[in-house]
This record gives sequence, C-alpha cells and structure tokens, in this order.
Amino acid sequence: MNPKRCAACKYLRRRCPKDCIFSPYFPPNDPDKFACIHRIYGAGNVSKMLQQLPVQTRAEAVESLSFEAKCRVEDPVYGCVGIISLLQTQIRKTQTLLAKTQAEIAVAQTKHSQHTNL
Repeated sequence: MNPKRCAACKYLRRRCPKDCIFSPYFPPNDPDKFACIHRIYGAGNVSKMLQQLPVQTRAEAVESLSFEAKCRVEDPVYGCVGIISLLQTQIRKTQTLLAKTQAEIAVAQTKHSQHTNL
C-alpha cells in the first residue's frame, strides 16, 4: 500500500494501491482537481478512459478533462464551449480592428507619398 494516498483515493476514501491508475495524475496536494473531474465525469468513467489510453497520452487527457470539468462547473450550460465562443468573438473583433488599422496606414502612406511627390 502507498502511505501517501493520491487525491482520488483520498476523495473516494479508499486505499491507494501501488498500481493506482489515478496516482500519477492526481497528487495528494491537489484534491480539487480530482473532485471537480469526479463531479462531472465520475471516478469509474475516468478510470475507464485512462485505461483505454496509451500511458504517454494520459497526462494530457487528465489536463483536458480537468479544464473541461472546471468550465462545466463554472458554466453548467455552455462549459468550455462558452469560453471558445467568447474567444472566437474576440478574434473576429481583433481581426476587424486590424484590417481597419491596416487600411488607415495604407491611406496615410498614400497621402504621404502624394505630398512627397509634389
């Protein structure tokens, strides 16, 4: 048995075996990470997902699940889709502003070149 249980095993109030699927990704000093993921997906589903993934991609999957779960807790209706939508709107506004600024620069350069040629 592992004397320092991972955050998942602490949350689930169980012993943490040496081959615990959760221990590499849920250290004991970050219990909120697992609690949030468990609230949205459930421990059994997360365990199944991790077991189906190659070991080298599990950490990235846990980070993705963590982000998506936190977003879903903060915004139960839209989750991370709300953030993505907001960012896309900001990108469109910024692109419009950039195009406007580039047009203004082109006009200013044209005026400057006309004044120089006189």
